[in-house]
Amino acid sequence: MSILFSPITIGGVSLKNRIVMSPMGMNACKAEDGKVTNWHKIHYPSRAVGQVGLIMVEATAVSLDGRTDPDDLGIWEDGQISGLKELVDMVHEQGAKIGIQLCHGGRKSKIPGKIMAPSAIPYDENSIVPEAMTEEEMYEVIAAFKESARRAKQAGFDVLELHAAHGYLINQFLSPLSNKRGDKYGGNLENRYQFLKEVIHEIHKVWDGALFVRISATDYHPEGCSIDDYIVYGSMMKEQGVHFIDCSSGWIVPPNFSERPGPGYQVPFASQMKKEVQIPTGAVGLITSGLQAEKILVEGHADLIFIGQELLRDPYWPKRAAKELNVSIDAPPSYEYIWNK
Repeated sequence: MSILFSPITIGGVSLKNRIVMSPMGMNACKAEDGKVTNWHKIHYPSRAVGQVGLIMVEATAVSLDGRTDPDDLGIWEDGQISGLKELVDMVHEQGAKIGIQLCHGGRKSKIPGKIMAPSAIPYDENSIVPEAMTEEEMYEVIAAFKESARRAKQAGFDVLELHAAHGYLINQFLSPLSNKRGDKYGGNLENRYQFLKEVIHEIHKVWDGALFVRISATDYHPEGCSIDDYIVYGSMMKEQGVHFIDCSSGWIVPPNFSERPGPGYQVPFASQMKKEVQIPTGAVGLITSGLQAEKILVEGHADLIFIGQELLRDPYWPKRAAKELNVSIDAPPSYEYIWNK
């Protein structure tokens, strides 16, 4: 038996294996309307054919001014639901589950118009200085997350993930490097969590399915958040009914690695979060082989394996991983005659 290819249920959603397609931006909405394109209908279902257990759709903008790029996928209006539902149905037809990651870019938005953030601090020296959000603007964004969750439910998604990592808006509230507010949304750790707390609270009013959160488990900066801070945040998320924490890292400020990160460099964050918070976690980052993924699971460091770039290189990565582990996996019906030879 292989743990990687064993089923698991999280937040009431049963997955046929532990392989997740990590959310990755496709920048495919060239009409800048945020609607699903033919590219999305090819890109995601092909990984479902390749036997990925859970397909996570890319960071999807909850508002027009929250896009990180003009050609981002969107879920800010009802007219986008039909395309998303078609995508969901196509993935389900191929035997996989599907989730969507909700995102607001905050100070990392690259669009014309007003750029908002917790504080008027740019991402780097080449970035626009954002406007510090008023409480009214925060309430509007929180409502946008709620309405996006409602649309995700209408479209039939199995999993909803909040993007609270990589320097986007929710992450900006969580980190002291980007949040210098003096009100109830800034200052100590509990106050910096308040924005995410309110987002989760509102989402629960319209979404009763599996709820994931992607975090940056460390800011890689002496004055920023560490994994110990995120253990506290993780406990708060669990108390609010979050089912799963997807553990990435960095990008609240430009990275300054003294050397290139090595394989599985983020796995210890998932491991510590899983053990200390007692919540299911996902390992992500430079995981490239079935043997490596299986070892992470066998040693109890995580519950799901998020595969990013390797699934861009090879939509049939699960088949390759199964061969490494000497496991036979179900074939797409049209491929049965050749699949396990």
